[in-house]
Amino acid sequence: MKPRDTISLASLPTPFEPLPRLSQALGRDGRVPSIWIKRDDCTGFAGGGNKVRKLEYLVADALREGADVLVTMGALQSNHARQTAAAAARSGLGCVLLLADTVAARADSYRSNGNMLLDRIFGAELRLLAPGADAMAAAEEILAQLVAQGRRPYFIPVGGSNALGSLAYRDALAELAAQAGVLDLKVEHIVLPTGSGGTHAGILAGVSQLGLPCRVHGISVSRSREQASEIVSGLVREIFAIEGRDGSEAIEPQIDEAQIGPGYGQPTAAMVEAVELTARSEGILLDPVYTGKAMAGLMALVRSGAIAPEETIVFWHTGGAPGLFAYPEVFNR
Repeated sequence: MKPRDTISLASLPTPFEPLPRLSQALGRDGRVPSIWIKRDDCTGFAGGGNKVRKLEYLVADALREGADVLVTMGALQSNHARQTAAAAARSGLGCVLLLADTVAARADSYRSNGNMLLDRIFGAELRLLAPGADAMAAAEEILAQLVAQGRRPYFIPVGGSNALGSLAYRDALAELAAQAGVLDLKVEHIVLPTGSGGTHAGILAGVSQLGLPCRVHGISVSRSREQASEIVSGLVREIFAIEGRDGSEAIEPQIDEAQIGPGYGQPTAAMVEAVELTARSEGILLDPVYTGKAMAGLMALVRSGAIAPEETIVFWHTGGAPGLFAYPEVFNR
C-alpha cells in the first residue's frame, strides 16, 4: 500500500502483456522462451516512463515541505528531467533542469529534439552544463541562488533515485506480482535497465518483501558491474531503513555490464537490433539509451542459454521512446 503522502500522476496499473512474436523470434531448435513485458512506458503522463512513479512520492514530499520550485539534473536527453518538468507543471511548481552535455559525437537533433524539446514545452528552465562540469556543485549554486531570490527549492537527485523515490518500485513490484498471480504465472526472471539504480533497488526490495523466487537482472547502461552494484545495494538498505526493516539482509544485485558499449547514450549494434526487432515483432518502441540496451541484454541472456527456454522472463519497459527522436541518424540507414 502507498503511504498517504503521495500525489496521483501515473495511470496505474500499467499493462502486463505477453510478447509471443518476440519470443518466437528468439526461439532456437523448437524451444521458445516465454517473454512478457511490464509496460511502464504506458504510465500515461508526459510521454510515459518509470520516473513518474517516483515523482508521485517526491513531488508530494516537495509540496509537504512548501516548495515552489523543483530542481533536478540529468543528461541532455534525460527522461527523468522531462517527467519532472511535467510533474512540476501539473503541481503548479517551477522547474529548473540542469542538463549535462555528457554524450559526445551526437548529431544536432540530440541537442534540440526528443526530451529537450519536451522539456521546453513543459515550461522548464534549462541550465546547460558543459562537458566535464561538476553537476552537484552547479546544483548547489542554483539552489543557493533560488533561496537568495526568496524561492523554496526542492532538490531531486538524478533519476529520482533516492530511498523515497525508490519506494515507488517496491509498490510496482507488488503490482506486477498481483497481475502475474491472476494469470497463475510464475515469474522467474525480471530484466530491466540499470542507470541511477532506484528502479532496480525498489524492485529488489519488493522481491525480498514478498519472498519471491525471482532473479532480477539489471542491464547497466553506464557503470561497471561493481559501481552499479554498490549503488543499487546501498539504495536497498536505505529503503529497508525507511520501512523499519532489518538492513542486515544480504542483497547482491545481478548486474550485466556487457551492453554499455562505448558509453552512456552511445549506440551499439546490439541496441539497434533490439529496438528494431521489438518494434517489428510487437509494435513496441524502446529507446536508444536504456530499454534498447536492456532488451539487448535480455536477448543475449536467452541466446547464451543463461535463461532456459522453459523459464518465464518479464522485461520491465521503463519508457524513453521520446529519446528516439534525438537519434535519427542511428536508425535512418
